[in-house]
Amino acid sequence: MRLDQLTVRLRARTAWEAEELGIALVRRHAAAIWKPWLLASLPVFALIGALTSWLERPWLAMWLLWWIKPLFDRIPLFVISRATFGQVPGTRQTLAAQLRWGWRPMLGYLTWRRLSPARSLLMPVDLLEGSGAGGPQQRQRRRVLGQPVYLHAGLLTWVCVMFAQALTLACIALIFMFVPVDDLPEAGRAAWTMATEDPPWWAWMIVAAFMWLAETLVEPFYVGAGFGLYLNRRTQIEAWDVEIVFRRMRQRLTASSLSVLLLGALSLGAQAPAQAQARDPAPAVAPQQQAQVGPDEDEEEDEAETGASLQDVFGQDQAGIDDAAFERAAAKAYQDPLLGSQRTVKRWEARDPKEDAASAKPSLPWLAAFGSVIAFLGEWGLWMLAALLVILLLWTAPYWLKWMRGLRQEPVQAAPQRSQAVEPVLPLPPDVATQARALWARGRARDALALLYRASVEAMVLRAGVTLAPGATEAECLRAARRMPEAADRASFAQAVRVWQYAAYAQTLPDDAAFDSLVGDLQQRFGWRA
Repeated sequence: MRLDQLTVRLRARTAWEAEELGIALVRRHAAAIWKPWLLASLPVFALIGALTSWLERPWLAMWLLWWIKPLFDRIPLFVISRATFGQVPGTRQTLAAQLRWGWRPMLGYLTWRRLSPARSLLMPVDLLEGSGAGGPQQRQRRRVLGQPVYLHAGLLTWVCVMFAQALTLACIALIFMFVPVDDLPEAGRAAWTMATEDPPWWAWMIVAAFMWLAETLVEPFYVGAGFGLYLNRRTQIEAWDVEIVFRRMRQRLTASSLSVLLLGALSLGAQAPAQAQARDPAPAVAPQQQAQVGPDEDEEEDEAETGASLQDVFGQDQAGIDDAAFERAAAKAYQDPLLGSQRTVKRWEARDPKEDAASAKPSLPWLAAFGSVIAFLGEWGLWMLAALLVILLLWTAPYWLKWMRGLRQEPVQAAPQRSQAVEPVLPLPPDVATQARALWARGRARDALALLYRASVEAMVLRAGVTLAPGATEAECLRAARRMPEAADRASFAQAVRVWQYAAYAQTLPDDAAFDSLVGDLQQRFGWRA
């Protein structure tokens, strides 16, 4: 992964902007995504349709097509993950990669993680980082990347599911648009009977085809939006945007240094001609010749340089502009239908407006039933939405409740009889190295490194002859350590500070050999008693 080859501009984005970035990547590389998608999904769709028809379970085709969607999600994820770093794969390369890429975590995404609302966000973690085998580290990685934007990923899943269902229903409703109006009641009753009593296998296949078409249109955008969330979280955690800025700064500094060297070489090369001209000056122009150059000649020279005059451009002098020609041109411009205020509008009207419109309408009982359903949703939809919102808040309470606990805190009243003196810092033991090794052997690694850090700071203060402020940071201690006369002492102290920072802030501890080497080095440099 080379950040200098990124084709997108990384910056601090919100979750919504990150999803828009992923959708834009899908639009940019649409041909590279949908070609292998169609070549891979069409044979699978035909095979599932033939198998379910042979088993006389055609309704099973829709369920299987929906369930194996994560297998095809690898195609857009593979394309946009490579294209983001400037390597757009071809159709053959993408199809060949599906045979060996991303199969290890698919067991989880086809079983217990199939209904996860954050599937679009978590799949890049498992497929792109190559650690889909599970374990505590992988679960922690998913939690760190996904927890802040888990709600956004869930809303993305819900919106894409609604879009796919709307497209499927729209394709089904499109059939009735080609049915004559007089035959709509009979067609509606026949369709309802066929859908409820005993639908034939071809009806199930048509619905499955509509469902496959809807998922083909929506699913790549769903995967792309999830990849945008994943890319934004990696940028926030690992500061990719800051690293790119530093790399570009280094390139600019390198280029500027080269330009300075070139300018220096050119200046050295130009000194010789300048000295030659100083030794042999050219004769100056006589004042009489300079005075002969007037403004008219300057204008002629300007016209000669530009190659055209006002007469050539406008065809006449500025003082002789034809107002009548301008008015004719303006009137001709207003004859344009887009600029004029008059337009012709055509519309259909009934031949006999007195005819009762209600008698001409056919009886549509199924449409009345559909209207009653819409009316019920309009009357009780808000209450249903409120109930769904309450259930969602209760379900996500473990995520946001911990942030609400510290909003209201009662003021703590100090006991009047207690002393407010600060607890003194414990003194260092006589033998720092032996005590640190004993703490390390008992499994108290953090306490051992803290003891080494305190002892190193105290030794540095004595040798550098400085006074540190209470609560001095590691950076301030490193700046004060520059006053130590010995370079080896400065290096040993910097190593102790670096090991302590890794343990305190990154939860990374050295191994036994590295710890023993650090203790021996500090004991030798600072003269701790053995």
